Amino acid sequence: MVDNAFVYPEGCFFKSLEDIKGKNITVMGLGLNGGGEATVRFLLKHGANVLVTDKKTKEQLKPTIDSLNSDLSVDTKNLKYVLGEHRIEDFQNADVVIKNPGVKIQGNVYLQAAKNIETDISLFLKFTKAKIIAVTGSKGKSSTVSAIYYGLKQANFDVYLGGNITVSPLTFLEKTSEKSVVILELSSWQLADLRGRKLLKPYISLITKIVPDHQNWYANMSEYVADKRLIYADQTKEDYTLVDFDGDTVGTGPITGGTWGDLFASESKGTVIRYSQKDLSRYAKGMNGAWQSFDDDNVFSGMVKLPDWPKAQKVLGKLKVPGVHMRCNTMNAALVLAIMGVEPAFIESTLGQWTGIPHRLQFFHTWQSPSGIKFRFFNDSCSTVPEAAAVASQSFGKQVVFITGGTDKGLDFMPLAATLNYKDSFSTKVYKLYLLDGTGTEKLVQLLKKDQIDFDKPFDSLELLLKKLKEDLLMAGDSFLSDTIVFSPGATSFGMFTNEFDRGNKFMNLVKEIFA
Repeated sequence: MVDNAFVYPEGCFFKSLEDIKGKNITVMGLGLNGGGEATVRFLLKHGANVLVTDKKTKEQLKPTIDSLNSDLSVDTKNLKYVLGEHRIEDFQNADVVIKNPGVKIQGNVYLQAAKNIETDISLFLKFTKAKIIAVTGSKGKSSTVSAIYYGLKQANFDVYLGGNITVSPLTFLEKTSEKSVVILELSSWQLADLRGRKLLKPYISLITKIVPDHQNWYANMSEYVADKRLIYADQTKEDYTLVDFDGDTVGTGPITGGTWGDLFASESKGTVIRYSQKDLSRYAKGMNGAWQSFDDDNVFSGMVKLPDWPKAQKVLGKLKVPGVHMRCNTMNAALVLAIMGVEPAFIESTLGQWTGIPHRLQFFHTWQSPSGIKFRFFNDSCSTVPEAAAVASQSFGKQVVFITGGTDKGLDFMPLAATLNYKDSFSTKVYKLYLLDGTGTEKLVQLLKKDQIDFDKPFDSLELLLKKLKEDLLMAGDSFLSDTIVFSPGATSFGMFTNEFDRGNKFMNLVKEIFA
């Protein structure tokens, strides 16, 4: 554990749902993505006196406020707002403060003044009786949980999906029972807000690939991963822990040696299952796990071997989702389904039909140029780390037009620059590179110039970038040698967009308008 990490009291302030009635509760952060709104609805429904405080103004929060006011099922007489500021007394006088996971307790005078602190996740975990599947990691979380949800839904489980995927689990808490399965995507920040509580006891915990992320928040990789490790901290031998078998990005693994996956496997009290892009039947004979296998004709098979299976079984074949990283995410989903008792043949047929989720290499538009070329547009706006953008650039097995760049969050852009440097044998040349302005782009530009990689601008708006792209396509005519256009920022969206979802939606809308 990190020395200065905040540890919460065990359990939850509320012992029952009835305890909420009459309590004075401050909700820190209403927001525009639904989490704060869901929490307010839940608390009002159970009779709390709710004060919402947010540094955003009433005008900025108008969509959320209007949504609450227009909902006749919500009694807002016990709801007050303090907007555009925080007041210390609203934290001191509250019985409980519901904090935003994106705010640190350390150094925050308002949170340090609070008597008790909870989150929507801690409330949910306290009161749900459902079986929990918890997923964290650096990249691939949302795709993985979405594939798990899709597969279990098709297999007729009573299943729900929430957490960091922008759906608060409080929206469906009272629909769940001991027969339900709840899939929670959990960020490192959400996990940090569970430290010490002993509320998270997932039947299955899954940690996707670990790469550097949020290094503007954490002092180092060890602190970042320390929060990820909380996902299995309170599991028992009856539970499962799914972790990586493959190596880490050079220079980013544990300072004690080995890999992050090895560390997780050594610590968990649950049954450890490893996943890998390698064929574990060759590289780690006898190991339980999930792996990718290719025959002599490079035909892919996803294989799983569980402890009670006499031999490995095929669970994946042909997929509709593109790219190496989506294959990994779908493999992990298949592993979870297998543990949940879904038959391998059903897993293969079901996940073979899964088409992915919005903003993750999402195919959304086709435009035919006057020269007759049909250009296909892909939105990968939820690519927020350089490694994810690097993978996206290589996901199609051919040259693509690549749009990338955005706001820095303390990350190294070398993995993306190294991939774009097609002189390296592992990468396919990007046919044409367009950059979107931002502090992260500034770091990338330095690396691109060093390697003498051509790029256009950076542009200070998506609209200008896309208009220049169209101009280039029209000018080139049938001599343009790529028909695939991929938007994968590899950075955050602050400044130019509200979040990665807003960024993706604006990209798609502009493409449809400009390339009508």
